[in-house]
Amino acid sequence: MSTTKAVVVFSGGQDSTTCLVQALQQYDEVHAITFDYGQRHRQEIDVAQELANQLGVTAHKILDVGLLNELAISALTRDEIQVDHALMDNGLPNTFVPGRNILFLTLAGIYAYQIGAEAVITGVCETDFSGYPDCRNDFVKAMESALVQGMDRPLKLVTPLMWLNKAETWAMADHYHSLELVRDHTLTCYNGIKGSGCGDCPACHLRSRGLEDYLSHRDTVLSDARQKAHLD
Repeated sequence: MSTTKAVVVFSGGQDSTTCLVQALQQYDEVHAITFDYGQRHRQEIDVAQELANQLGVTAHKILDVGLLNELAISALTRDEIQVDHALMDNGLPNTFVPGRNILFLTLAGIYAYQIGAEAVITGVCETDFSGYPDCRNDFVKAMESALVQGMDRPLKLVTPLMWLNKAETWAMADHYHSLELVRDHTLTCYNGIKGSGCGDCPACHLRSRGLEDYLSHRDTVLSDARQKAHLD
């Protein structure tokens, strides 16, 4: 019987950690890949290392992609740009890093090719997200097609959270008995504060609102998440 392998794009945040926890239940080998692009909240890299060690992934690779920092101007790549809740003139948040997921999924796909993995797993979500165009399902499908054609090898880009809202993402973590792990030991905050974060940035607002919604309607949300994500 062949060994099943997956690569998880892993930031150490709520979404990617939830995906990693699930992947460890579904694949024989799980490789995590984390990207250092000089991000404002680069403390997430240390958190990702801690979690990868704690959860026992097969391998954890950290790639330096500092060129992205030079090319992509964003509040997450420039300390002098304040993280803002308002949208820019183009209708996108100023935390959007242009090309980030294009680069990340390309490099993760190359890594998957080298180790013989059949899937790259990413925690992007179209239902309850920050308005980033590279989190949409159409984008992921286009990237999957490009990787398959460009490397002439079957590969799936798996998005377990694509149709879940934030409350349902918390429910998914709870389904895998990892709610406390995700709540207390992940880093989603754009200001680099682990756990509940700074409480002010857009990422913290989305995270805390989702957790509050889940805890207020636990049974209903958990049931919905199990149906939407086909959790066993």
